Amino acid sequence: MRVGVVGCGLIGKRRADVVRRSPADQLAVVADVDRTRASALAADMGCQAATDWQEVVARQDVEVVVVATPNKYLMPICVAALESGKHVLCEKPPGRNMAETRRMVGAARRAGRFLKIGFNHRHHPAIWQAHELCNQGAIGPLLFIRAVYGHGGRPGYDKEWRGNADLAGGGELLDQGIHIVDLCRWFMGDFVEAFGVTATCFWELGHFRVGDDQQPAVDSGVPHDGKRQLEDNAFVTLRTTGGQVAQWHSSWTQWKNRFTFEIFGRDGYVCVDGLGGSYGVETLLVGRRRRESGPPIETKREFDGPDLSWQAEWDEFVSAIHEGREPMANGNDGLEAMRLIAAVYHSAHTGQPAYLDRMPLPS
Repeated sequence: MRVGVVGCGLIGKRRADVVRRSPADQLAVVADVDRTRASALAADMGCQAATDWQEVVARQDVEVVVVATPNKYLMPICVAALESGKHVLCEKPPGRNMAETRRMVGAARRAGRFLKIGFNHRHHPAIWQAHELCNQGAIGPLLFIRAVYGHGGRPGYDKEWRGNADLAGGGELLDQGIHIVDLCRWFMGDFVEAFGVTATCFWELGHFRVGDDQQPAVDSGVPHDGKRQLEDNAFVTLRTTGGQVAQWHSSWTQWKNRFTFEIFGRDGYVCVDGLGGSYGVETLLVGRRRRESGPPIETKREFDGPDLSWQAEWDEFVSAIHEGREPMANGNDGLEAMRLIAAVYHSAHTGQPAYLDRMPLPS
């Protein structure tokens, strides 16, 4: 397939390189409002460059569009691409709020095209293997999930687009936290209750004011008093109908990059630590509970190769298109993840648990 990539930042470059390396696909064009950045990436990738995303989605020779822009622009570009008959891979999060995600999902359904959300963490080898083990019943019925995901930013991080309320639509909860939300849903299914606390501990992030057209990923029924500042920390507890609990913390004040995702079952546990690179070697620890009690029997495996999650995610998307099936982490998965994010913001604002059945999807 011929592919266009909109957005030539760090993630756009990764996406473009994956397509370039794919033996069956061709990178046709990359686009960015920064002409120099688009031209430089096009030269590296051996494709055409553009500065107008509308040029990419209008091209008849492009079958798939990858959108990797700041959050504010994801929805209009994705919707236009879908309406132009393209399949779309939208970088996470799928917009700034549920309403924007709902528009993407609706556009994909009407156009008969596939929408995939960039939840590449599912494809990290330790996480993938942990999921397989849980599905096979290796640790028995699942009891709870515990996770931490964070980094410390860099000088001036709060002045970048993620610190701009209009461009981002939310803070760390929406940024890295949505990866944890997606993984929790992937392992445990849907949640019915959310409780969250958000805080701005260090970074001088942007504010929303009452009456702003674009509020954070909170449903429009939540009152806003004064100003709401984007968060650099989120503390979250989720619960399923069966009483399973997922508890996690996402942070822009972690200082040293960290990722841990632990799943505990009746008969043991699987724990993922690290994502490679600055997050440390990706490892999978499997513990099996002894019936007579005492220390569990543990086995540990390291995945110290390059990060192939981006390639694996692309391969799955391409396979889904060719097979005519919904891809993993499709638009509905993105919409349900955004509904959970909205519930957490609602809870953080009210100080009370938020119930998903009271958070209807926007029309």
